[in-house]
Amino acid sequence: MTIMASVTTPIQNIDFRSIKVPTMNPITTFLVFTCVAAGAGTAYIGNRYLAATLLAAAVIIALSLKMANVWEKFVILRMGKLQSVKGAGIFVIIPILDRVIAIIDGRIQTTAFNAEQALTKDTVPVNVDAIIFWHVHDAEKAALAITNYREAIDRVAQTSLREMIGSSMLAALLSDRKEADEQLKVEIGQKTAAWGISVSSVEIRDVAIPVALQDAMSRQAQAEREKQARVILGSAEAAIAGKFVEAAAIYAGHPVALQLRAMNIIYETTKERGATILMPSSMVDSLNPSAATLALALASKGTIEPAPARLPAAA
Repeated sequence: MTIMASVTTPIQNIDFRSIKVPTMNPITTFLVFTCVAAGAGTAYIGNRYLAATLLAAAVIIALSLKMANVWEKFVILRMGKLQSVKGAGIFVIIPILDRVIAIIDGRIQTTAFNAEQALTKDTVPVNVDAIIFWHVHDAEKAALAITNYREAIDRVAQTSLREMIGSSMLAALLSDRKEADEQLKVEIGQKTAAWGISVSSVEIRDVAIPVALQDAMSRQAQAEREKQARVILGSAEAAIAGKFVEAAAIYAGHPVALQLRAMNIIYETTKERGATILMPSSMVDSLNPSAATLALALASKGTIEPAPARLPAAA
């Protein structure tokens, strides 16, 4: 029982998600199949030594001939020491002495992370969802400097997100998404650079706030809009009053123009059919410019004589 415990304990500590088992590529598979078929045919004929040689060659080819895709990096150790990092193409390793410990994907990858009930600087709990775009630029560091770089990126991203939320006001977090994204990118990139990982961008997808706070913010926004509307209306009234003052100054020096304007207003009003307009007789008299115009014309020519003064009647 003691032996079983000593064997199973290290196996349980291994994270199998971080291990990518190399598989045989099509070229290796074809060569192995050819050697096995040739060995089987040779053994059927009766030449056992040649058959054994062909089968041994098939095993050696399967263990030594590797092929990496254009986006892959193979990290190879030789007797426990770093031997090389192989890129795209076919390469050969020495069986037993060499071992592929990691196959690193160099393409851009995404990791979603979130922070639940994180408090902002003004003590408001928020739920934030974000996504990070990253890629491995140094396969050697990603394989040797850290046990599981994928899990480490997720942990670092969550920690950085909570730190950013704690140092930001809610209003800034809601309005300045670009600035928050750039801050997260810099912080996460500085922490993952030692692992051979570069952060391309970080994007905050959603910021959820409590329902009660949403109602309060909605009322505040509505009040701000009403305030702005009242300010605009007051500015318009002030501008209109200024125009009225200018018009009054013009009409004061030109009474005939005022009368013409009044007559035009009445005309525009009576254009609608079926409309009944009631006007005082004094207003009608004021709109009759004939007497006033005639008096002004005669006065300018000097033909109007002042009326004789009437003597008081004898008692």
